[in-house]
Amino acid sequence: MVRSVEHELDSPPWRRVESTLMSTSRAIRRAYDIRLAPLELNLSEAMLLAFVFEHGPMTQTQLAERVGMGRAATGALIDGLEARGVVERQRQVGDRRVWLVAATPTSQAVVAEIATIDRRLRDELRAGITRAERQQLAQTLLRLQGNLAAVLADEI
Repeated sequence: MVRSVEHELDSPPWRRVESTLMSTSRAIRRAYDIRLAPLELNLSEAMLLAFVFEHGPMTQTQLAERVGMGRAATGALIDGLEARGVVERQRQVGDRRVWLVAATPTSQAVVAEIATIDRRLRDELRAGITRAERQQLAQTLLRLQGNLAAVLADEI
């Protein structure tokens, strides 16, 4: 006999909201990686390239902080994007020790393709979900992020 679960707290761990969030996040990332594969990019690379293209040259440290990644991971992504010719490192005027990461002219077409892929995939992912439902979800997730920030601050 299967017992009806009335509250998510009574559910097994793999059915709780946190597990659902993690599995949904992984699935979204996988969907983006699949859709971006023809551009030979993954979601992290595409996000970083689009960010640099939109916001202009900045240091690797600034970029890592703004996109919420570690400096080493950001550096590895920059290396790969630089090898593809879509970003370049430029010396900062006035301080030869500092390098800026900048989008190259080649990146414009790639960023346009990224934007098209993103729009199409978001439309598919949001099918059947109203604007009000998305807004409520965003508010709930932001509250959860605030709670997480407090938990993590206590751990430091």
